[in-house]
Amino acid sequence: MKCSLKILFFLSFLMIRCSSSPEVSEEIMTPIISSKPNILFVIADDMGKDATPTYTEGSIKPDMPVLQGIIDSGIRFNNLWSYSVCTPTRASILTGKYGVKTNILKVGDVLSTSEIALQKYINTNAAESYATAIVGKWHLSTNAADPITMGIDYYAGLLTGGVQSYTSWNLTENGITSNSTVYTTTKFTDLAINWVANQTKPWFLWLAFNAPHTPFHLAPTNLHSQGNLPTDNASINANPTPYYMSAIEAMDSELGRFLDSLSTEERANTVIIFIGDNGTPNKVAQAPYSRTKAKGSLYQGGINVPMIISGAGVGRVGDFDETLINTTDLFITIANIAGASSTEVYNSKSFYNLLSDANSTKRDFIYSEKEDAYTIRNEQYKLIQYANGTEEFYNLSSDPYENSNLIGTTLSLDALNAKSILITEAESIRE
Repeated sequence: MKCSLKILFFLSFLMIRCSSSPEVSEEIMTPIISSKPNILFVIADDMGKDATPTYTEGSIKPDMPVLQGIIDSGIRFNNLWSYSVCTPTRASILTGKYGVKTNILKVGDVLSTSEIALQKYINTNAAESYATAIVGKWHLSTNAADPITMGIDYYAGLLTGGVQSYTSWNLTENGITSNSTVYTTTKFTDLAINWVANQTKPWFLWLAFNAPHTPFHLAPTNLHSQGNLPTDNASINANPTPYYMSAIEAMDSELGRFLDSLSTEERANTVIIFIGDNGTPNKVAQAPYSRTKAKGSLYQGGINVPMIISGAGVGRVGDFDETLINTTDLFITIANIAGASSTEVYNSKSFYNLLSDANSTKRDFIYSEKEDAYTIRNEQYKLIQYANGTEEFYNLSSDPYENSNLIGTTLSLDALNAKSILITEAESIRE
């Protein structure tokens, strides 16, 4: 029986490959027998482009051979906008909505369980074909039941935004909270491996490391290459950067351990999405970002974050993509990978076709916000509007790191028109 099924699949696969119809072009991207790829969505906490391999920002880079392999075999995106801190970024991905629509604009805001989570959306619109889990940092509420209430099959991890110690922290699993003394990055990886090993259908795993979020610390020696640092903590007198890098390298090592736990077939049938949730913390931010233009700000160093996508269905290899993308867009794009057909829902626009076609439809604007300000940009110009009426306006084509505020200068007709259009678009978003 198994042999017959394999023969039938092989013949079907040949028929698809031989078809020239564009309607089946997306079907041929998955090389393994399942038509439903597994989805691994990895979030690094407080890891900006300046701390990510192959991005031009930053001069000190962590040694990340696993992520480098993912980059080399997939697409590196240059213009993903998140929020400036983690809670609203995570909410934007989970709901596909801007913070102005969910009232999640800052750390500590609580996401209503009435929102439709991505995992629930997938299983409503993809014939309940996926097992879903979130392992790691939640940071959208402190109620241990909320992830399950929102339709996620399994949750285990850290409900809060951070830990005082990576080796003594509160682990919540199946609604029960206990103390864990296992290094968080290792424990999250253990939980992820165990969950995936028990799945009998395609899976969507949201793996949210709390690394390299503070406290800056020395990761376990076997997981990084930063060497013997003076103390086990980045004290007030120590340079925190190598400690920060050790946490990133440990995350890469454990990500590699997770991927190694998959069979060859399962790994080949898995699409991997890796992002940072916001910019690098100011104490370890690197040029061209300054401390005031890193995490917590609406400048590029706070919201323009790394994203790499590779694996099953990704037809572009080693590409660098400049498309404007919002973190909200991950909602419907991941749903498309799972088989949902809509290309736009809530504030989420699909970039699914970019995985195989660099010339597919693109956004004209991307948007982010805080409780007291918003920002919006098109391909060339960026506007930051504060609640007190203060404005900043930049030409990112000539000034990509926002060194020259154009407000107060004589704007060209092109700039004036662009500013007017950006304001109109932002007002429409915020209605």
